[in-house]
Amino acid sequence: MASKKDYFGLDWIVSLVLAIIPVTAWFCGVVTRLQEGKIVAGIIRIFGGWLIWVLDLVCMITKKSICRILNV
Repeated sequence: MASKKDYFGLDWIVSLVLAIIPVTAWFCGVVTRLQEGKIVAGIIRIFGGWLIWVLDLVCMITKKSICRILNV
């Protein structure tokens, strides 16, 4: 079974560790959204990252994937 890739194409367990730490989750979330070309979502992550961090953490644990709520 192929493992899912999230932050920067890293394995799920590495992405989960990065998502648990608020500073790295914020940084990885902003950079990931900007790499995807989602400028507005990246800006929202800069200023509202703490709320989205909680959503990402819940999604990482339950769905084994980063949250894609802000597909702006």
